[in-house]
Amino acid sequence: MSTPSGTREAGTVYGGRRLLDLPAEDRPRERLLRHGAGALSNRELLAVVLGTGTRNASALDVSASLLESGLRGLAGRSPGELEAQRGLGRAKAARVAATLELGARLASEGRGELPALRTPADSARYLLPRYGARPVETFGILALDIRHRLKREAVISVGCLTSSLVHPREVFQEAVVARAAALVLFHNHPSGDPEPSAEDIALTRRLASAGTLMGIEILDHLVLGAGRFVSFKQRGLL
Repeated sequence: MSTPSGTREAGTVYGGRRLLDLPAEDRPRERLLRHGAGALSNRELLAVVLGTGTRNASALDVSASLLESGLRGLAGRSPGELEAQRGLGRAKAARVAATLELGARLASEGRGELPALRTPADSARYLLPRYGARPVETFGILALDIRHRLKREAVISVGCLTSSLVHPREVFQEAVVARAAALVLFHNHPSGDPEPSAEDIALTRRLASAGTLMGIEILDHLVLGAGRFVSFKQRGLL
């Protein structure tokens, strides 16, 4: 994996040495303050987040272990799984999870005017960085105005997706608060395979029927996987 210009892979430079044993100019935090975050490798950035290592492993060594499956693999791990990682603990696991979540929110926040989501691809570009790698199934809505610009994003349910957990009442309560003209439903499959299940299809049809009664159109339902998505609209399921 390549790193930004001017960066150094920490493992080849630092080995198992403690960060305090390094010259000040070689420590990740000092390099970040001097040259900016863009000058650090992923391993060094994660070491800054961790702050400290263990008696037998530096923060850089712990970071290298966490990044063996890459950033996407790290983002797909739950806080409990992170806590079980050697060299972490509850506080550091929470810090890593919070940092990854902030990065995901930044990727989906957009800049300036709220995005227009007029096609399944538009919605997928917005949602995949935010929800595609989540380790737990998450169901939510994008509430759109009459021109299909995003007005509100809301998570309705976290856990196994069933009609008992995702009730039309909660879905359309969020839509009414946002004064939405239309909705895009979404949820992720932690397995990475976005192929809809029979339960997904049944739930979508139930919500689409409720939307007709409410006068709020369900434009699409996107199932998100590992860098992929399935659109109910494109499949002709809506």
